[in-house]
Amino acid sequence: MNHDKLFDLTDRAAIVTGASSGLGRRFALVLARAGAKVAIAARRTDKLIELAKEIEAFDGRAVPIALDVTDATSVHAAVAAAETEIGPIAILVNNAGVGLGKRFLDDSEADWNVVLDTNLKGAWLMGQEVARHMVRLGHGGSIVNIASMLGLIVARQSTLYCAAKAGLVHATKAMALELARHNIRVNAICPGYFDSEMTHDFLASEAGQRMIGRTPFRRAGTEGELDGALLLLAGDAGSYITGTTLVVDGGHSLVNT
Repeated sequence: MNHDKLFDLTDRAAIVTGASSGLGRRFALVLARAGAKVAIAARRTDKLIELAKEIEAFDGRAVPIALDVTDATSVHAAVAAAETEIGPIAILVNNAGVGLGKRFLDDSEADWNVVLDTNLKGAWLMGQEVARHMVRLGHGGSIVNIASMLGLIVARQSTLYCAAKAGLVHATKAMALELARHNIRVNAICPGYFDSEMTHDFLASEAGQRMIGRTPFRRAGTEGELDGALLLLAGDAGSYITGTTLVVDGGHSLVNT
């Protein structure tokens, strides 16, 4: 294997969900800089248009696509649009997610539906649609599910999020087992706390600062510290890796179980 090409994604087509902000936005930029053509998908298309311009500024290729991962019709339309615009999909990054930060006794059925539909059902819908696309075209590919260390350990005021991400970790393994025969790899990244739109207010709070103090590195993750994990699992460097959960949390889960 040519080592120079291990992390090269030139001309591969990728979809990133939840690409309008936070980690998803970063993932889209990383894939585009590695040479991929990226369908950037989310509900907030105004943010996607800004991101597409940023990618095009370094001669990358990005196509904004409106997507609600909780809606099967929207998922089907988005994947079809991506295939039409950038070609056979080789990479899916299932990143769309939400968290509410409410106490268990205060969680409502509506909260359950929002968190589980977005974080788990949405990844299932997208994974199934893209996998069907890969099988139909016979070219294989890589699905990277963005789970969380809270799919492996627990935290207060996160029951619904923990349940959804634990489900995604286990679904990743089951998907990998079934899809290997089609040369489709399925893996999960479990980030710890990274400063993003979803986590910024918490990390800035007193409770967030206490939590960071209990992390072995005594800090949250920085913007680029998931890049390597993504490129490993998305491209040829990870060609024999499937069903794996890659934890990137600065050791947080080692001491906060």
